[in-house]
Amino acid sequence: KKVNVHNPKLRDCRYHFNDQRVKDLEKNAMMEEASIFITEGLSASGSITKSRNVETQAVFSLRGKPLNSFGMSKEFVYKNEEFYLLQSALNIENGLDGLRYNKVIIATDADDDGMHIRLLMLTFFLHFFPDLVKKGHVYILDTPLFRVRKTTKKGKEDIYCYSEEERIKAIEKLQPNPEITRFKGLGEISPDEFKDFIGENIRLHQVQFNKGDIITELLEFYMGKNTQYRQEFIIDN
Repeated sequence: KKVNVHNPKLRDCRYHFNDQRVKDLEKNAMMEEASIFITEGLSASGSITKSRNVETQAVFSLRGKPLNSFGMSKEFVYKNEEFYLLQSALNIENGLDGLRYNKVIIATDADDDGMHIRLLMLTFFLHFFPDLVKKGHVYILDTPLFRVRKTTKKGKEDIYCYSEEERIKAIEKLQPNPEITRFKGLGEISPDEFKDFIGENIRLHQVQFNKGDIITELLEFYMGKNTQYRQEFIIDN
């Protein structure tokens, strides 16, 4: 690419999904791997930016919680700076032909706020760019909740745990009295550690639909007006 995309929220990568295909198989493989992490806040994006693969991994930083875009018109995207810059970074204003990243990865903290931001981002994509999700380009990054560490004279042995069950197994394995760290957010994970979570061992969940799912009805129920039925559903579940 001769011209860089000017986007103050984007830390771009070298290869892109929409680059012209060449005979070099390695370069084409790099294009297929082109990914963008959508993160919340500067601390999380800082850790990912320092530990990412600059050839194929880009980072887009959100400023806090985005707005609920359900029911908004396309004009809303152009008036909202954050959503407009994200749309520009992905290059999907006129469809997916120019999509710059094969994997659009939502990387938020594993807490209630992070889940809410994840839901708001999915709402944005499903409302304005449903084909991005339908064609399998949107993913959720799974990040560790705990680090269980055993320190001996030989050094440190770490096990990263993505669930409570994994934490219990790690404690049993590293007995006696291992040190347990609970990661409250992505910003607490050092760049050296983050390298493991977005490298070969990356855990991604592809956002998929069940047959028969109707996007409009799903969004209306979860992101529309706060009806009595939804209140009862939330309380019951």
